[in-house]
Amino acid sequence: MNSTRKLAAILAAGMRRRKFITFLGGVAVAWPVIVAQAQQGGRTWRVGHVLAGTPDSFGHIAAAFERRLAELGYVTGQNIIIVNRYAAPEPESQEEAITALLPDIDLLVVYGTIGGVAAKKLAKTLPVVFMTIAAPVNLGLVESLSRPGGNMTGITFEAAEETNAKRLQILREIVPSATRIAVLGARSDPNVGIAMTSLQQAASGLGVTLGLVEITSADSLRTAFDEMKSNRAEAIIVIPGSLTYVDRRRIADLANIYQLPSCYAFRESVEVGGLVSLGPDIVAMTAQGAAYVGKIIHGAKPADLPVQQPVRYELYINLKTAKALGLMLPTSLLIRADKVIE
Repeated sequence: MNSTRKLAAILAAGMRRRKFITFLGGVAVAWPVIVAQAQQGGRTWRVGHVLAGTPDSFGHIAAAFERRLAELGYVTGQNIIIVNRYAAPEPESQEEAITALLPDIDLLVVYGTIGGVAAKKLAKTLPVVFMTIAAPVNLGLVESLSRPGGNMTGITFEAAEETNAKRLQILREIVPSATRIAVLGARSDPNVGIAMTSLQQAASGLGVTLGLVEITSADSLRTAFDEMKSNRAEAIIVIPGSLTYVDRRRIADLANIYQLPSCYAFRESVEVGGLVSLGPDIVAMTAQGAAYVGKIIHGAKPADLPVQQPVRYELYINLKTAKALGLMLPTSLLIRADKVIE
């Protein structure tokens, strides 16, 4: 018995080492080797994992996803195949990545509104788990949060549309004199319209005028900030989306260069120099989504798995950035912060 176990361990270890990574057209694809049967009916599940960005910007999410699945008993290269594909955060690239995967996978995982919409369009019957999507009902991805119906379920990014309004309120706490606030969003992201609706409702009560500035890629960011300054913007809110997440460092840098106090949904934006953020922990959300993958492998149907909301929201503040911008942050805001970066 001991010899058999040792032999199995040696074979498994050797096969794990034979994983390899290829890059096709600037898109990274990881193809682990099949070395064992999956836990459901002797089947090895092949999971397509489409990440809206690059290994540099989204690699930690891929690692968190794989780590959580391993904790649940699904180890890549042993009893599950995870195919990571990185694609630009725009509709055409996301659709190309999904289309390439569909013939060879049993389940699809996507991120962000653009990825979710692309999956809805292309993966008609395949089980889909989405993550970091703000309003899946509004977008027509699911029938309701409690009863998704169809083949899709997952984790929302916003617990409520009013979260955008809370970000605007926080920004006004920091810059109470601001009356012109720029809103930055990706032109191709359906979430922009949803976010603007809630922001406009809040703006009317705060006496604030909003100016939407849309970008199509990182190359259009400098022009976007020039437009904000020409419109005399006094601060900026960044609408959450795949593009604004991938280019978070560039956006934070430009906001500081143009002396615009900035508010984000991603704490990662604050960690690279942004001023303040209110939003969920994306790594924690990834763990939630991985748990749903496990449930589906065990026989659950996406139609019956309620769309989950983030476990908690976190307020991050970069005090170093505040000082560089000459801002005195309210004590009440600092007390509420989950983390202050100094």
